Amino acid sequence: MAQLRIALAQSNPVVGDLAANADKLVEWTRRAADRGAHLVVFTEMFLTGYPVEDLVLRNSFVEASIAAVEGVARRLADEGLGELPVVVGYVDRANLASRVGQPKGAPLDAAALLHRGRVVTKTAKHHLPNYGVFDEYRYFVRGDRMPVFRLHGVDVAIAVCEDLWQEGGPVSVVAEAGAGLLVVPNASPYEKEKDDVRLALVARRAREAGCVLAYVNQVGGQDELVFDGDSVVVSASGELIARAARFTEELLITDLELPEARFGGLGTFQVDAGDGTVITVERLELSASPVEPYEPETPSVAEHLDDVAEIYSALVLAVRDYVAKNGFESVILGLSGGIDSALTATIASDAIGPDRVHVVMMPSRYSSEHSLGDAQELVNRQGINARIAPIADIVTGFEKEIELSGIASENLQARVRGMILMGLSNQHGHLVLTTGNKSELATGYSTLYGDSAGGFAPIKDVLKTLVWDLSRWRNAQVGTAGEFLYGFAVPPIPEESIEKEPSAELRPDQRDTDSLPEYEILDRLLYDYVEKDMGSAELIAAGHDPALVARIIRLVDLAEYKRRQYPPGPKITPKNFGRDRRLPITNRWRETTT
Repeated sequence: MAQLRIALAQSNPVVGDLAANADKLVEWTRRAADRGAHLVVFTEMFLTGYPVEDLVLRNSFVEASIAAVEGVARRLADEGLGELPVVVGYVDRANLASRVGQPKGAPLDAAALLHRGRVVTKTAKHHLPNYGVFDEYRYFVRGDRMPVFRLHGVDVAIAVCEDLWQEGGPVSVVAEAGAGLLVVPNASPYEKEKDDVRLALVARRAREAGCVLAYVNQVGGQDELVFDGDSVVVSASGELIARAARFTEELLITDLELPEARFGGLGTFQVDAGDGTVITVERLELSASPVEPYEPETPSVAEHLDDVAEIYSALVLAVRDYVAKNGFESVILGLSGGIDSALTATIASDAIGPDRVHVVMMPSRYSSEHSLGDAQELVNRQGINARIAPIADIVTGFEKEIELSGIASENLQARVRGMILMGLSNQHGHLVLTTGNKSELATGYSTLYGDSAGGFAPIKDVLKTLVWDLSRWRNAQVGTAGEFLYGFAVPPIPEESIEKEPSAELRPDQRDTDSLPEYEILDRLLYDYVEKDMGSAELIAAGHDPALVARIIRLVDLAEYKRRQYPPGPKITPKNFGRDRRLPITNRWRETTT
């Protein structure tokens, strides 16, 4: 057996910022070298950030990516780090003649092996996902080459992200290639409970490949996507060896005992990949002799997060990165005293600090005193910046000029509030956060150009019942690790905001239940219809009331045009409104209950 110390760089790149990402690669490689690592593995498309979407269709961007990987290889050598091999993801180009149906320029979701100032070898993702948030058939062509490089007497193979998730392809040929270690750069977006699925998958693939598997995943927010890290190393039998923390950058150092290389021949050979394709295996050598025996470090295994904790962490990270990566210094939102705006404000405070959070309390003629009091109590607890801008006179001014009643009058109040927030955003450069939840968006219980006006929607993918769960969980963190993490000495959300009956307060004595069922009933139905794509017959068979099924389906379907105009927000479920769920606005298909 041979020893090898690997460093998995669970890091947070910025899409399109090739220079900064290259700087981070050099910095983290130096940290790995200082820790005595023999190999550093960065994430999928680290140098370009992921996903780059239609940037990859620009020749200038692909050329810049190729130049960046070659340049950072030279830079590592110039800075005395050339002897430490680095695996890093970037965008490359296949040498293919242009053909119909192929992405322009034949880009590759590639990974390079950098050593001694040059790109020693490279590979590319073989399986291109084309489901959910992924459109990779639009952007890339398939890779068909798997390098196996000998490092200190150990044969190391490289595969990329989706190649783990599908049967056949590079992973299926690892055993035949004789690798003792498989390293897999990933950019695998977060969904609730995905950590358990991911670990089971990695363990299964390690057993299939018959070798240790090191899975390194991106961390950070990118528009609607959140990447949770959760990098893992498992043994050839699938047992967990090391695991990085979630939702934070980490250099995971792991010492491994690995079998010495069994095959002497170098060069290339072809293997049936078991998916109707052929993979070319390329064997090459960096160093033949094992390292001198050394005392291994105890591997690190991060604590498991419960479901609510991981969702809250994802939302905080999404807000923090959207603000930082888009150059905002502060955020602003309307604070009503209700639970949705209370949770949104708390997430923002935890993400960027309460001193950078601004809230506006905009009472109308229908706002209750206790709602204004609850909003002020939250401001006092968190120390955020607040102002009061009553809207009654502004609404009256509109009504003097234009006669509005019923829903139109209610919506006017929401639009006045949206106008105030957008005006303050323009004046002071704040990012406006909307406060609508997934239950409201699903049923159209929001006002277009009113409470939907803004730049980012932190709880867009959070059902109302989960809003309450998250709020109670966050309050419970005071006096535990949460106090250290987030800094509040008292529960940040007033209990009255959590416990009181929800109301938009746009007319006298209004309650959400005037037009919607109880949220516990509604959310179960929405989960089945939106996230599980059940039709009406399936919903009724699952126990939902037929009349409610018909009513809610109609509300959801008719509100598609509103959702299309809603700001982006972090995806935490398998099917969010946005990248996952794409339905036509102009659409006469209707589910029937008979």
